[in-house]
Amino acid sequence: MSGKAKDILQIDLYGLLGIENTATTKEIKKAYRQKALTCHPDKNPDNPKAAELFHQLSQALEVLTDAAARAAYDKICAAKKQAEERNRKLDDKRKKIKLDLETRERQAEAQSQEEVQITRTLEEEIARLREEGSRQLEEEQRLIREQIQREREAQLQQTGDYTQRSRCSKSNVTPKLKLKWKCKKEDEANGGYSQDILLRLLQKYGDVLNVIVSSKKKGSAVVEFATVRSAELAFKNEIGLSGNPLKISWLEGQPEVIAPASQPGQFVSSQGSLTNERDYESVVMMRMRQAAERQRLIEQMQREDEEDTARS
Repeated sequence: MSGKAKDILQIDLYGLLGIENTATTKEIKKAYRQKALTCHPDKNPDNPKAAELFHQLSQALEVLTDAAARAAYDKICAAKKQAEERNRKLDDKRKKIKLDLETRERQAEAQSQEEVQITRTLEEEIARLREEGSRQLEEEQRLIREQIQREREAQLQQTGDYTQRSRCSKSNVTPKLKLKWKCKKEDEANGGYSQDILLRLLQKYGDVLNVIVSSKKKGSAVVEFATVRSAELAFKNEIGLSGNPLKISWLEGQPEVIAPASQPGQFVSSQGSLTNERDYESVVMMRMRQAAERQRLIEQMQREDEEDTARS
């Protein structure tokens, strides 16, 4: 058993984070952030134990947020707990006999094949995590980078460094993207995608008004965003599940970028600047048409499904 695996097995990772062993990944991350903030070495420069505790918290996050590593750790913990429970039930005489027998067995055979295999599995998972890096930390950093990028783009829009004109501002049509992924006809899991999963993937870019997964055509869906900016961010950045990536294309409302104005803060448009009154009227009209627009979208998908079925 490697030194790192031994160290981890000496720690109650769930107790360290203050959570139950049934905690979800979201609960594990939340507990890690709360604990890590209190013992971060930068906040505790005079406490040498703070760095060690911070390191243990990082190990707990890596193991418990990876399904395979967590399963290996839970299996060893369960085996230890069962052994402790059996020992507790034994009377003193039987316990002494059992301990003597186990000592002789350990001398003849260091570990049972099952224990060796379980430990090896945990070591392999830890080694894999070390090679691949912490995916959870990478995901957190990616989200931070995207947030910084959104803030920068919002600043550019406010100062007039660039101008963007959207086709959907003319027609009051909400922006929509078409999603496709690989999926066999007999796959009941629909390639790993459902309405909830798609909603979870896309909501981080902005408000999602509607997600429609085709019931007839496998591997196809349409998503409707509240703003063009949200749809554009999803179109540029979202890749979907790693094992079955998404192919994203514009269905309606694709933005059209035009040349920046000659002076900062000025915007050039083929129709000229809209007054506040007309902008307000456009928003009101857009809200009134959304219900009818969704119904039209559903009917359009049904027609496409029927055409695809007829061709096949």
